[in-house]
Amino acid sequence: MTGRSAPAVLPASLRRRLGLLAALAALVVVLLGVLYADDSRPGRVDARIGAVVDGVGPPWRHVALALDFLGEPGGSVPLVVAVVGCLLLRRPRAAALVVAGVGMSVGTATLLKSLVGRTIHDGNLSYPSGHTAFLTALALVVALPATGRLGLGSTAGMSLVLAVALFAGAAMGWAQVALGAHYPTDVLGGCCTALAVVPATAWLVDRTADRLVERKAGAGRRECR
Repeated sequence: MTGRSAPAVLPASLRRRLGLLAALAALVVVLLGVLYADDSRPGRVDARIGAVVDGVGPPWRHVALALDFLGEPGGSVPLVVAVVGCLLLRRPRAAALVVAGVGMSVGTATLLKSLVGRTIHDGNLSYPSGHTAFLTALALVVALPATGRLGLGSTAGMSLVLAVALFAGAAMGWAQVALGAHYPTDVLGGCCTALAVVPATAWLVDRTADRLVERKAGAGRRECR
């Protein structure tokens, strides 16, 4: 008897490129965290971008509020939909990645906020943006299994994953800056947090699942003797 492994959530064709991307993203998160540690003022770039984006009026403010809502408990709705969709498609690894990838990204962002200590508006911890990390991570955990399922090559697959992640990060990042909830460098840090965490989580999900399949196959062979 042999175990059958489910499709990997981290396509083999993207492992090296995503690994390099994750390392670069982690470096950006660390550098920005060191640069703005215990700070409560916008940097030069923050001030320039904030002057253009901050304080948008209707109807764009309503769009920003709707995006911001996704980072609140309301964000659990698309998360649950993604998990249920993966299970209906019989993709347990993908379902595990949705939960673990998003959870680890938001958890890492929350931990970094306490470590970095950057604040905005009455001492609210701001770096990195948890809202931006959440939506970027959600986009990534959906895009990665989809890339493998579609059988895309390394270039097309990487382009899809990057496009989806950057679009989600940019959309939520714009909303956070427009609402005055974060500095632009906060949202960059949030996006990079997800880009660093999700590929590593996908690799861990695949590795854990493969080991479980191997153990099950070994137990099955012993029973057949």
